[in-house]
Amino acid sequence: MNRFDELQTFVRVVETGNISRAAESMHIAKSAVSRRLGDLEQRLGVQLFQRTTRRLHLTSSGRSFYERAVRILSDLEEAELAVSQQHGTLCGMLRVAVPLSFGLSHLGPAITDFMQAHPQIQFDLDFNDRQIDLIQEGIDVAIRIAKLHDSSYIARRICSIRSVVCASADYLDRFGMPSNPQHLQHHSCLVYSNLADRDIWRYQAPDGRAGRVKLPVFLKSNNGDYLRDAAVAGQGVILEPTFIVYSAIEQGKLVPLFPDYHWFTINAYAVYPQTRHLSQRVRVFVDFLAQRFSGTPYWDRWLDKPV
Repeated sequence: MNRFDELQTFVRVVETGNISRAAESMHIAKSAVSRRLGDLEQRLGVQLFQRTTRRLHLTSSGRSFYERAVRILSDLEEAELAVSQQHGTLCGMLRVAVPLSFGLSHLGPAITDFMQAHPQIQFDLDFNDRQIDLIQEGIDVAIRIAKLHDSSYIARRICSIRSVVCASADYLDRFGMPSNPQHLQHHSCLVYSNLADRDIWRYQAPDGRAGRVKLPVFLKSNNGDYLRDAAVAGQGVILEPTFIVYSAIEQGKLVPLFPDYHWFTINAYAVYPQTRHLSQRVRVFVDFLAQRFSGTPYWDRWLDKPV
């Protein structure tokens, strides 16, 4: 058995926590993973794992071997990258998790441009709004739009994400223009269901005071694009990130409400595990995204124009 394959397999099993997830992330059979671990332990003459029905736990020898194995694999990758970069080439696989709406509308074109600049980079993209364990699923970097909590991940800010309340002109003609956020209690509100407090919208008033309004929920969905289209069709009022609704606003399909109020602003981050060696291709890709979306994002340019 190839010692390199054994080493890679061992590290992946440690990072994912069990053989099944390691096999899935490496795209090989579970039996192949088990065989590699068995061959490795037999060759070393030590037990690397304590096995239970649900999980593998490192022995003291396994922990020591894991730390050295990670360094060896990192050094090997650095050596390969150093040689390839002498010829100006980045190569290899990037596994990236991206949120669905932001990924399709804005990250997708950026990734296409990155691939054109680095044709020897291959991408494995997961378009999904769910929160995943990067290490267990073998993800190199994830783009997350959220208020990040303390974790073992490293995060780099890509851009700010602003939100706006809006509705169609047809809806406002039929039900009236709310003059302040509290009047939304008398309107049909369309809400994003992945939020913890989906029926509460928080804002900052023109005088700087914080406020909140509890909504009558007419429709909820876990997809912002659907909610935007429902609002365009006159179904109600939405609070959405500007990157989803900016085009509909510029085309006059949606009308922003309460221009003097500020709704919640969060950031988009590139997130990656600090326990894993940061490859040059990940570093270059994250730098590319930070540069691509620096300054005022193009989807917020309408904010500087009279509506």
